[in-house]
Amino acid sequence: MDKKLYKVEDGKMLCGVCTGLGRYFSIDPTVIRLLLVCTNVFYGVGTFCYILAAIILPTEDKVYK
Repeated sequence: MDKKLYKVEDGKMLCGVCTGLGRYFSIDPTVIRLLLVCTNVFYGVGTFCYILAAIILPTEDKVYK
């Protein structure tokens, strides 16, 4: 089965990007959220990357139609 990266509607906090990344890499979405905050604090690119992923990634229902 091919792994596909997508936004998740179930269990999302904002747009579902971190939950989708967590499912893709088989880790807890909270870890992804913490890494996002750290990249935002230390490098200032976390918010930009999240918004870009929220725009580019398809939702789960569009991937598995």
